[in-house]
Amino acid sequence: MPSSIFALSKGRTQSVKLKSHKGKSLSIISIEELPARLGGGKTLAGLDLGDKTIGVAVSDRGFSFAHPRPVIMRRKFSLDAAVLLALLQKENAGAVVLGLPVNMDGSEGPRAQKSRAFVRNMAGLTDLPFVFWDERLSTVAAERTLIEMDFSRRKRAGKIDSAAAAFILQGVLDRLQSLDASARTEPNPSTAS
Repeated sequence: MPSSIFALSKGRTQSVKLKSHKGKSLSIISIEELPARLGGGKTLAGLDLGDKTIGVAVSDRGFSFAHPRPVIMRRKFSLDAAVLLALLQKENAGAVVLGLPVNMDGSEGPRAQKSRAFVRNMAGLTDLPFVFWDERLSTVAAERTLIEMDFSRRKRAGKIDSAAAAFILQGVLDRLQSLDASARTEPNPSTAS
């Protein structure tokens, strides 16, 4: 991706600073703020939280493609967080996108509340910023893709959460690309007459 994407967030501070349950600052940022956090060879990670697994995907350093990673089997939060943080460090993640399971009418139910609680708990363990992304129908789209690829039901079950994480992350990467394209075509107010 052209380096101009890293100039997108100048002057657009929309992040939310909250306190986690451990008193540490919680950084939830907007899509527009991501480029400023992703310099220096960083990647972007995407997560799809399930009750039994955490689907994980990671971008390439050019922020063009989402690559699924093996799912994390959930046991208890402290163990899940340790495995996830080790993976994020290994992948050189600069930020994390978390699918927010919004209801079809746009409201947030218990699953969305669980996702927000997960981020609050993670804030006590990492300084990485988080971005929420509406994940309506991401699992459905991921499953359709796996079916089209002729994966058996058994094989789909083991890959669906990471495929959904990749679908979520790819949506964010595509949005970043469109923001970058818009920023390059908008006239610069300081040079306009």
